[in-house]
Formats: sequence, C-alpha cells, structure tokens
Amino acid sequence: MAEPAKKVAQQTEDRLEDLAETVRKKFDKVTEGTYRDRIIAGRFAEDGDHADEQARAETERKQE
Repeated sequence: MAEPAKKVAQQTEDRLEDLAETVRKKFDKVTEGTYRDRIIAGRFAEDGDHADEQARAETERKQE
C-alpha cells in the first residue's frame, strides 16, 4: 500500500476508534451503565447456565 493510502487508513482507524469510545460512553450514560455492567458481570449468562442444567436434569430423569 502506498504511503498516502496507509496514512488515510490509519486516520480512518483512529477516527473509528474514537467514535466507538464515544458511542460506548453515551450508551453507558443513557443506560446508567447497568446493561453493560450486567453483561460484564455475567448475569445474562447465568440464566442460560441454569436452563442447560434444568434441561440436563430432565433428560437424566427421563432416562432413569
């Protein structure tokens, strides 16, 4: 890639990173951070884990 093209690509990447950070901050402000915090804490994953455990227990009961 030619040097001017590399420079433009790097500038575009930097702008997109800045935009993504701005969007994250605004989203956290709107949701007061609760949604992102719950995802990071794994609270949504817990529901899926319990569902798998329940399905597994039902399958084991049927096999007995």
